[in-house]
Amino acid sequence: MKKTAFIFPGQGAQYVGMAIDFIEKQPDYLQYLIDFEHKTGINLYNIMKQGPEELLKETPFTQPAILFHSIIAWKTFSERIDLKPDFVAGHSLGEFSALVVNGVLDFQAALYLVHKRGHFMIKANEGKPYAMSAIIGLTPEEVLTICTEASKTDIVIAANFNTPVQTVISGSQKGVEKAVKLAIEAGAKRTVPLTVGGPFHSPLMEKASLWLSAEMSKMNFRDADIPLISNVNARPERNPEKIKQNLSRQVTSSVLWLDTINYLISEKVEQFIEFGPRNVLAGMLKKIDRKISVYSIDKYEDIGAIIEILEKQ
Repeated sequence: MKKTAFIFPGQGAQYVGMAIDFIEKQPDYLQYLIDFEHKTGINLYNIMKQGPEELLKETPFTQPAILFHSIIAWKTFSERIDLKPDFVAGHSLGEFSALVVNGVLDFQAALYLVHKRGHFMIKANEGKPYAMSAIIGLTPEEVLTICTEASKTDIVIAANFNTPVQTVISGSQKGVEKAVKLAIEAGAKRTVPLTVGGPFHSPLMEKASLWLSAEMSKMNFRDADIPLISNVNARPERNPEKIKQNLSRQVTSSVLWLDTINYLISEKVEQFIEFGPRNVLAGMLKKIDRKISVYSIDKYEDIGAIIEILEKQ
């Protein structure tokens, strides 16, 4: 079997109807959502099944919905094929999904934790003007230079290094507007404003980072069975206390996704399996290296064809 990494998407991948086909095939998965509702009072099943989309987009609902979808997709896949990955990685929120797969977190505990994380991320910058925007067509180095210039008077940083030509910036509204203007002047193909609940992965999330750290201090994180490639440094980590520290830092720091994938390629990973809604990461990976194999499991029906390919290796 080829060297393999399991990867998990972050916020923005959600859609109304997500994960429902898995629940229809395996109704036992509903118990996780019932227990979540008992603890939070939130009927996440109805939000996922019926929406409306605006409600599902709210960060405290989006984050557990995506984690739930990712984990039941992985569980269903793992019941049909015995394949342990060499590495796991997740994009922002996706790190928490990865931590369920590598044994650091219990599924139910992770659902509640990311709900709290979403709440903290909204609350941290409530009422203050902020923005996030994707810059398409400039290198990461060019975007860093632009952010350095724009942040002389306002706050803006490169929040997500997604591909060689796509970087997301985050910060104060004025800072992001200034950086977008500079990006267009520098030759960006386009800029895309993002509809999000806060200036994620920027220094403006400091309160959320502290609150998340306090929440995780009450939880039991176990040693990782499989190394997690951390968003904050694109290096493997197994130690539970260091993982907690990195998750707290991640809220205010850049997501080094491009470096993460390049590190995995340098470690001779030849195939990536994405678990979760919309196949977002597969598109990013193909922009990083077209030669690598990427398989995405969004729907229940995706599993059979992928297992057939894997079993022929």
